[in-house]
Amino acid sequence: MTADRPAGLADEYGRVATDLRVSLTDRCNLRCTYCMPAEGLPWLPSPELLTDAEVGRLLAVAVTRLGVTEIRFTGGEPLLRRGLLGIVAAAAALRPRPELSLTTNGIGLDRLVQPLREAGLDRINVSLDTLDPARFTALTNRDRLADVLAGLRAAAAAGLQPVKINSVLIRDLNDDEAPALLRFALAHGYEQRFIEQMPLDAGHTWSRARMVTADEILASLEAAFTLRPDPTERGAAPAQTWLVDGYPGTPRVGVIASVTRPFCGDCDRTRLTADGQVRNCLFAQKESDLRGLLRAGGTDEELAARWRAAMWAKRPGHGIDDPSFLQPTRPMSAIGG
Repeated sequence: MTADRPAGLADEYGRVATDLRVSLTDRCNLRCTYCMPAEGLPWLPSPELLTDAEVGRLLAVAVTRLGVTEIRFTGGEPLLRRGLLGIVAAAAALRPRPELSLTTNGIGLDRLVQPLREAGLDRINVSLDTLDPARFTALTNRDRLADVLAGLRAAAAAGLQPVKINSVLIRDLNDDEAPALLRFALAHGYEQRFIEQMPLDAGHTWSRARMVTADEILASLEAAFTLRPDPTERGAAPAQTWLVDGYPGTPRVGVIASVTRPFCGDCDRTRLTADGQVRNCLFAQKESDLRGLLRAGGTDEELAARWRAAMWAKRPGHGIDDPSFLQPTRPMSAIGG
């Protein structure tokens, strides 16, 4: 840490990262068309992955030295990480205790959700893009919709409230399902979030023409529901939310408009990949290696210093609208959501 920089994960534009997204694996048991090809991708070799103990140490550095207050475990599919329960328990034992959440496709969640709750998990997000079995198979190249729905039910029964659903709409495939997905969420007490498709696919085939925009999503919802702006201060939350009138408790629905309404100026996130690289932005072209330093015997303060330096260099925005924009080399499955 230098004399003119704060102790936490600040950047030169005044943002401070307190929300850590940790990818625990690049492996996944679905093949969502906007994420990876049907044949899959080459997985990271096991020696390159952080061990459970290494993940635990970096989480401790983040919380005790760098001011991280929220940790979200992602993948790939984090439920495929064999040491997941121990990693969650170790994070829950940190002081000050961070808020712990997990984003999953829901497959296998019905078996793991109670142990996860007992290990210390606070919240869960489940990715679900369609309620139609045939469309689910077309979107994911797997016939696993029933397993995802079972995972959602189990998460709610375990008390991981609010259970949130994340949905990506693809033009000419499931772009008509926003009202149905929201009705489903309202009927079961889940919170619905819609996410604009981002340029993070492995094949680099993303285009604005196929992306369903936030305005289109809201128009379809407003045709079926009475929505009004959520008066709660948004802060650094990625989702802009609306209240749904006519339902008990006036539930919320959110839209994460990363492309058309970027919120980079309020971003509070830092990212750690499964192979120990710090990414200061989802769309960053450069990474900072913590794994190498850790395995070379680096101290906690040296690890913290490298992490601070990585975040200080964060750009003011993701630059998707810039003609020079390039997609990251890593796809979303290897970065973590």
